[in-house]
Amino acid sequence: MTIKLLATDLDGTLLRGGQPVSAGNIAAAQAAAKAGTIVTIATGRMYRAAMPVAEALGLDVPIITYNGALIKSTSGKIYYEQYLDEDICRRITDFAAARGWYLQTYSGDELYYSDYGEFSKRYEHSQKVIGENIGYAGMREKVSQMYKMLIITPDPAVTQDWMAELEAEFGDSVTLTQSSKDFIEIISPGVSKASALVRLAEMLDIDISETMAIGDAANDLPMLRAAGFSVAMGNGTEEVKAVTDAVTGNCDDDGWAQAVYKYVLKTE
Repeated sequence: MTIKLLATDLDGTLLRGGQPVSAGNIAAAQAAAKAGTIVTIATGRMYRAAMPVAEALGLDVPIITYNGALIKSTSGKIYYEQYLDEDICRRITDFAAARGWYLQTYSGDELYYSDYGEFSKRYEHSQKVIGENIGYAGMREKVSQMYKMLIITPDPAVTQDWMAELEAEFGDSVTLTQSSKDFIEIISPGVSKASALVRLAEMLDIDISETMAIGDAANDLPMLRAAGFSVAMGNGTEEVKAVTDAVTGNCDDDGWAQAVYKYVLKTE
């Protein structure tokens, strides 16, 4: 099997918590590209938060951001984008406000907060982006070009209950996913890393059987299932490891590079 397209998650996969890309992972990515494999990013991050990583890897390809809601090249060409319905955005804002839930929104690749505190500071540090505190009232106005909304829970133990509340209220008008145990990510129906991977492969005239995906969290599951070959990080969840074709080393040990050398370059 020849891997022509490799799609990778970032946080917990290619990147160690809030750190730059390691030299080992950069070397592996560039070796794969030199061998003819298109290496791309598939992340829940904002486009502008993913761009520095793409630049560090030396990529000039379409990258998948916002869990599949935006496919955009590093040179700025938009290949696909899907926004949340504006009325749904207002309803979600009101729903969160009524419960005092912390909310982040992503309108036109800008980041907004319901309030600025522990969660927003942690997010800015890990993503290397700066947002704006506009409150729930401001969020009701900033609903155009909404790629994603994000609720951060105060305790992972309540996350599933909160997701159940959202599902009961909004049903199939949104898709809910998680990249972290305390994150509830809200995107448009039908949007996922999987749908974006399939769409990108078609654009590049690559059969899905010639794709490989690597990830560690719940929001990676659709992509891992869709790819021709899938790899879970050693630090990935058991749910992720259960659906993949292989498991590599941990993120902190450049497990990503290990997977590239073994399954893409076949040098190990």
